[in-house]
Amino acid sequence: MSDDRQPHNLGRGLSALFQDEGEDYASLDQVRQTKMVPVEFLSPGRFQPRHRFESGDMDSLVASVRERGVLQPILVRRSPDSASSFEIVAGERRWRAAQLAQLHEVPVLVRELSDEEALEIALVENIQRADLTAIEEARGYQRLLDEFGYTNQALGKAVGKSRSHVANMIRLLDLPEPVRDMVEDGQLSAGHARALIGAADPLALARTVVTRGLNVRQAEALARAEKRPAKPRKAPAAKDVDTARLERDLSQLLGLKVSIELRGEGGVLAIRYDTLDQLDDVLHRLQGRPTP
Repeated sequence: MSDDRQPHNLGRGLSALFQDEGEDYASLDQVRQTKMVPVEFLSPGRFQPRHRFESGDMDSLVASVRERGVLQPILVRRSPDSASSFEIVAGERRWRAAQLAQLHEVPVLVRELSDEEALEIALVENIQRADLTAIEEARGYQRLLDEFGYTNQALGKAVGKSRSHVANMIRLLDLPEPVRDMVEDGQLSAGHARALIGAADPLALARTVVTRGLNVRQAEALARAEKRPAKPRKAPAAKDVDTARLERDLSQLLGLKVSIELRGEGGVLAIRYDTLDQLDDVLHRLQGRPTP
């Protein structure tokens, strides 16, 4: 997809398709368009970026659904395999909670959506609700890039994120799988993981970060130290007799340590002082004035 293509700008909000999940009741317009469908007629979306549904996170939602039902309709599109079946685009948690609460039907809002739109919507919904791990978010971005020809800039506009955010998240996929698993499991944050990108042995560093309980800044410092090659120390070149004599005479004259470094036809004269008074004394001596 070229940069001049107009993205759907779903990052500005999904209110045009479904209400914010923080609200309890659907709008009147939604009520008119919503219909009840047996839970077995729905299936998870092929473009759902979220793969982990922790049981602990579901408990409160299941309790709410059991008491009041599914108040927010599930956004679906018709399944390509069956006219009576639907593929979930947004709201899989509500569908799963309904099953756990032993409901037989759920409200759905049917929309005609392309694969591209389905992935965008599913990705944005999860990002806005902070439901995705960093790796799931990165995989969703990568899928939009690979399957629909997005650029980072166009993708950022489509999901309401900056180009640099998209690029930084996708870079997490360069990490070894065990490190990505540590991010998925919550042992490492996205900030920790970004610090390890490009390291010679990111897995070893990741284990050190987890074992020591390092914060992101400490992880960044550790990664920088690991990347920094040790500089071999050069043995100081032996100075000739004349240069050594000049250093000694100037040191006696100024009363301070003086060193001379020869560089071709020229060189560097360095005077080491400890206080501004010593420096002021050097200036007086060079100007031929008596020291105050």
